[in-house]
Amino acid sequence: MQRKAIILLSGGLDSITVLAMAKKQGYHCYALSFEYGQRHNAELNAARTIAVEYGVVDHKTINIDLGAIGGSALTDEHIAVPTSLQEGIPVTYVPARNTLFLSFALGWAEVLGCSDIFIGVNAVDYSGYPDCRPEFIEAFQKLATLATKSGVEGHPIRIHTPLITLSKADIIKKGIELGVDYQQTVSCYSASKSGLACGICDACRLRKKGFEEAGVSDPTRYQ
Repeated sequence: MQRKAIILLSGGLDSITVLAMAKKQGYHCYALSFEYGQRHNAELNAARTIAVEYGVVDHKTINIDLGAIGGSALTDEHIAVPTSLQEGIPVTYVPARNTLFLSFALGWAEVLGCSDIFIGVNAVDYSGYPDCRPEFIEAFQKLATLATKSGVEGHPIRIHTPLITLSKADIIKKGIELGVDYQQTVSCYSASKSGLACGICDACRLRKKGFEEAGVSDPTRYQ
C-alpha cells in the first residue's frame, strides 16, 4: 500500500521543495493550506496551482481568523511590514501559527489514516521565528504521540522537517535537482494581488540571498 503524507503547502519556496521531496520518496501526497487572515492571497493562489501541477490527491484550504487576535504585521494592517533587518523576533512572526497548522494536519492525518506530515520549517536562513526551531518540532512530535488515538495505539504520526538544517541556497539546489519551478512560488510578505514580490521584506531578502549563494538565476517576479 502506498504511504500517505500530508504536506503543509503555503505556496512559497520551502513548501514546494518539501512537496517535491515527498513525491520523490513515493508518498501519496495530500496538501493542506491556510487562509489565516494574511495580508494577501497570492501565496494561496500559488499553492492551488502547485497542488494541481504535482497531482496531490486532495488539497484543502482551512480558514482560521488569526487577524482576530492580531499581533503580527502579516495579520494586522496597522502594523507595517519591516523593510530592514530587526533585532530579535520580528513583527512578521505570527503567534502560534505553526502550532495551529500542525494541529490541523495532525487531525486530518488521523482521519486519513496517514502516518506522515511534512512541513518546510527552516532554522538556518530564517527570520528567527520560535516555531521554526528543532526544539519546537521535537515538542510537537511528543504531543502528536500523546494526543492522538494512533499514537496511543502504537502508531505515532511522524513530523518530517527535511529542510530544517539546510541553508536557503541548499534548499534551492535540492529543489532544482528535483525539477522545481520556483517562478510559480510566492514568498513575499507584501506581494501584489498578482504575486509580484516587493523585493525588500525579510522573506524577499532571504530568498534573494539563497538564489545568489546557490548560483541560480532568481526567477522571482518583482514589482
